[in-house]
Amino acid sequence: MKRLFLLISLLVLSKFSAQTWATEDQYIQKFAQYAVEEMEKYKIPASITLAQGLLETGGGQSRLALEGKNHFGIKCKEDWSGKTMKHTDDAPNECFRVYEDPRQSYEDHSIFLATRKYYTGLFNLDMKDYKAWANGLKKAGYATNPRYASILIGKIERYKLYEFDNTSSKEVLYAVLRMYPDLKDDRSFMARLEPGKMVKKAAPVTVNVPYKQTSFAQQEKRVERIKTKAEILNSILIKSHPNDGLKYIVIPEDTNVQFIANKFKVSESRLTKWNELESDVLKKNDIVFLESKNSDGNTATYKVTPGEDMHDIAQKFGIKLHKLYAKNRMDEGQQPSPGQLMYLIDKKPRN
Repeated sequence: MKRLFLLISLLVLSKFSAQTWATEDQYIQKFAQYAVEEMEKYKIPASITLAQGLLETGGGQSRLALEGKNHFGIKCKEDWSGKTMKHTDDAPNECFRVYEDPRQSYEDHSIFLATRKYYTGLFNLDMKDYKAWANGLKKAGYATNPRYASILIGKIERYKLYEFDNTSSKEVLYAVLRMYPDLKDDRSFMARLEPGKMVKKAAPVTVNVPYKQTSFAQQEKRVERIKTKAEILNSILIKSHPNDGLKYIVIPEDTNVQFIANKFKVSESRLTKWNELESDVLKKNDIVFLESKNSDGNTATYKVTPGEDMHDIAQKFGIKLHKLYAKNRMDEGQQPSPGQLMYLIDKKPRN
């Protein structure tokens, strides 16, 4: 009897193990097309999107995915006017978005990454470098799990999801078929693959779309602005400062330290230290040095113009802020007056 019970237990366990494996493969077969379509529109690697979907839905089996068609755990924020559901995640009974179709969930995930300042630096990465994207997401705070990046990379490599980074929306189903050749016997999949076998679409009906027309248009415009902004930021050139040729740049559009650090391969901590920054926000026309500034300026004195503070002057002349304070016998935090004469090389004479 014990032997029979053990045998039954092993069979049950093997069944559940196989079912779990099949569930993730079925998820890939069903949603790879969405991930590739989003990659073409928003330049987010399909492998990353698909791995995140796999992870966050448990292969499509999570409550949010099954009941809310919400594959990325997107919560009810900002101007969401669609259906909602309560679900316990970081806190009890949080509000999550409910979609009419999973495709809308994939679209929202793309918009979320493309329109949040925390993820700006990701779009400076090679779109086919899934490891850099996985680590970039973790560094930007997408998830709290310290192993988040390695988990994503593990799924991408286990299921060869990187293959989808090298395909197009027109070819993606053929890529799926190459990965799963047994699908040639699956009528529903082959109907998707061969246009001549597609099931006739039902007549269009009126539905309540979970997006406001105005808010969707605003989102589209915002995404276009972000794409334009990314192009401007990617065109930044390194300049040579008159103060001993120090390397610096001028910020053409509002951005953050992380983006500049990723672009110029410099650590965020060094950029912050070299430029005496108090936050990670960088404004248009800010001067940012890519190396440590000097202890002296490149001119003897300078008259302060209205609106300038000590940090502005330190950046303008490539001099360390604490040295500027010391040379002018000023307390740190004290600000100059318009027209005040600032000493940049020698120390201000005593009165």
